[in-house]
Amino acid sequence: MGDTKKESKKNVVFLGSSVTYGAASGGVSFADFVSERNGWNMIKEAVSGTTLADKDDESYVSRLKKIEVDKVDLFICQLSTNDASQNIPLNDVRDAINFIISFVREKWNCPIAFYTNPKYDSKEYEAMVDLMKEITEKENLILINMWDDNELNSAIDADRARFMADPIHPTKDGYLEIMTPFVEKYNLI
Repeated sequence: MGDTKKESKKNVVFLGSSVTYGAASGGVSFADFVSERNGWNMIKEAVSGTTLADKDDESYVSRLKKIEVDKVDLFICQLSTNDASQNIPLNDVRDAINFIISFVREKWNCPIAFYTNPKYDSKEYEAMVDLMKEITEKENLILINMWDDNELNSAIDADRARFMADPIHPTKDGYLEIMTPFVEKYNLI
């Protein structure tokens, strides 16, 4: 008799704010599309308006501590645009990112990816992306860098009204046609 043991779905945690949630597309984001297309069990912890920096009980750090799942095969975290728009000091952002990395490694010991937003007009967010590139290299993480990808940003600019609801938030088409294939090309797990 052949082996009838069925492989269980991979658990993938997505931690983020409105872009991870899908604020401009009815609560559906690339996280939903990528998970469905790849057969992942998605754990999406996303709350609009929240920051990486641990300033309240809705922050990424606070919510990360409350995720109750024993086994995680991949952890994907949004580099939050809210930290930039709320002028959170870069050192506080760094501390939050480092905490998240340490926490995930200790609790789940799984691959860690961070993703950036596509390019928009923000020197503060650009500084956060530069910080994330440094941390990614030092900590041997995966960086899904939409900010610096000229092809992705050109595709968005070619039909911005269809792909973006505003400078930060993708539409459903933006998630499905631009972000999902971009994330999938990383072959994360």
